[in-house]
Amino acid sequence: MDGHVFGSMWSVCVTLCLIIPHLNSASAALRPNYYANVCPDVESIVREAVRTKIKHTFTTIPGTLRLFFHDCAVQGCDASVMIQSRGNNTAEKDHLDNLSLAGDGFDTVNKAKAAVDKVPGCKNKVSCADILAMATRDVVSLSGGPSYRVELGRLDGLISTSSSVNGSLPKPTFNLDQLTNFFSTLGLNRKDMIALSAAHTVGFSHCSRFANRIYNFTKYNKVDPVLNKTYAADLRSLCPVDVDSRIAVDMDPISHKRFDNIYYKNLQQGMGLFSSDQVLYTDPRSRPFVNIWASNSADFERAFIEGMTKLGRVRVKTGRSRYGNIRQDCAAFN
Repeated sequence: MDGHVFGSMWSVCVTLCLIIPHLNSASAALRPNYYANVCPDVESIVREAVRTKIKHTFTTIPGTLRLFFHDCAVQGCDASVMIQSRGNNTAEKDHLDNLSLAGDGFDTVNKAKAAVDKVPGCKNKVSCADILAMATRDVVSLSGGPSYRVELGRLDGLISTSSSVNGSLPKPTFNLDQLTNFFSTLGLNRKDMIALSAAHTVGFSHCSRFANRIYNFTKYNKVDPVLNKTYAADLRSLCPVDVDSRIAVDMDPISHKRFDNIYYKNLQQGMGLFSSDQVLYTDPRSRPFVNIWASNSADFERAFIEGMTKLGRVRVKTGRSRYGNIRQDCAAFN
């Protein structure tokens, strides 16, 4: 999950907000057990596919989580990020900000889709957008995080363009106001943002995304002064000046394979990898949430579930919307 799970924020929905004004009514159509009458075992099918994928590679977990955020933040939760570029259309996934999305995230959705479609009665009945939402819940719970009911009923989008990603994703250098403003464009508040940022507990980042903090922070401070000195030295060792651009480091240096509240304890120790992570503790307006969730994992998990549920409602297409359908192939329009 290189970068925010979870760009500049002012053009998040330039295209989609014009053609999908029915956000509230569309998200209200989502419900658990949406597929009870057509594919009643869909959630267990997806979960087993995810479990098998995790056994092959841990990257499944951060890759799927980040894929869900990047999908929902751009044009809404409609699996538009899954589309492959074809002909004259450069799709979302080939935008510079999405090139670091882990292939294992895409593969998780595709494998789960194949498993669902093998079941009589389920073929082409479950959207890729819903499969991604369920798989995201499953990677969280299978890595030690909370399980939760996923609202279902999304349709897959009919548009996927690289240009729609411009300005639609947060930057690792954002301050608290920029983060809050960005998440507000998705209908999420500051509490939601701080809770969802903990997805970085199982994330990873390429060195280039935070190199400025350890080598060239300001004219007077080469290293960001709020960064834990031992942690900064470790990062410089992992990411030397001439590091290979493919090298990535864990965003949680303590428990990177477990979804937990250690993320907040790290922030208390000055070990937030991005400036946008550490600011959640250095800014007094957000610090209370960090302190509470660092000591109360149950409270954090409740907040995370609430944030993920709200994220999953962002600009969805539902029902008989002419803006969506159920794809036969998650990577291609029907």
